[in-house]
Amino acid sequence: MATLKKRIMGKNEYFYAEHSFKMGKRVKTLSKYLGKKVPYNIEEITDDLEYEALKLTTFSNLKSIKSKYAGEQSGLPIQERRKLIEDFLVHFIYNSSKIEGSSLSLNETKGLFLHNITPKSKPLNDVKEAEGYRKAFYSMIGFKGQLSLKIVNKWHEMILKETKGNIAGKLRLHKIIVTGSRTSFPHPEDVPKLLAEFFDWYKKNERKLNPAELAALVHLKFVTIHPYSDGNGRISRLLANYVLFKHGYPMLNIKFNDRMEYYKHLEASQINDKPKYFVRFFLKRYLKIKLD
Repeated sequence: MATLKKRIMGKNEYFYAEHSFKMGKRVKTLSKYLGKKVPYNIEEITDDLEYEALKLTTFSNLKSIKSKYAGEQSGLPIQERRKLIEDFLVHFIYNSSKIEGSSLSLNETKGLFLHNITPKSKPLNDVKEAEGYRKAFYSMIGFKGQLSLKIVNKWHEMILKETKGNIAGKLRLHKIIVTGSRTSFPHPEDVPKLLAEFFDWYKKNERKLNPAELAALVHLKFVTIHPYSDGNGRISRLLANYVLFKHGYPMLNIKFNDRMEYYKHLEASQINDKPKYFVRFFLKRYLKIKLD
């Protein structure tokens, strides 16, 4: 935990915020000079130090995660790699869809995808959207081009084409409110410009940022624009996994049972305009799952 330090030089007092943390076998310290007085936002400053420390330790661990993942994948026959992707797909689509209100259970999702068994007594729209999500997922992992609005619209259309064809793959033309959220989403006339800025930002940062941080920011930025009438969360989680998969990292499944924490940190970043809250959640979840 970051602490406040005071140093006396001659007759003057100077304040610093410091945070020590372990990185491998070494202890490192981040320090920030505060001046002759403790600033009013000292808690925010110390939190920023802790966040930077988290990123440093996380990025160090991510290198070993990527290396281990690459080693595991290279030793598997193609058929086994496909089975692992299919297994991830089942759990990812089950959780991502359930977060948005789908009634399908995990076993029903498995039966649908692995054995072509349509669940009985469940809304047909839930089944159709799960099948569409599957198409979008496989299109995503096979995509080799530059990320653009055209391809994202295509994935969105795949998900909703059979259930909400009038909005599938189309930008919203109306204001939007998410029930229970304090976030204010952009006006529809601002969406095209914000999307252009998003893809420009992605192109500039694709090779600069660590892929796990990039994945978190892609999710946060896109879902905050909320460009569609429906399906924004599902597309944003798909985009995060696009980034991870493209850079050779294992993909992330945000579980339905973690949805309240997920929503809390997402909203905190949105209403405070501070990406660190959601990025921190994303990185911790990623490390926890991949190091289990």
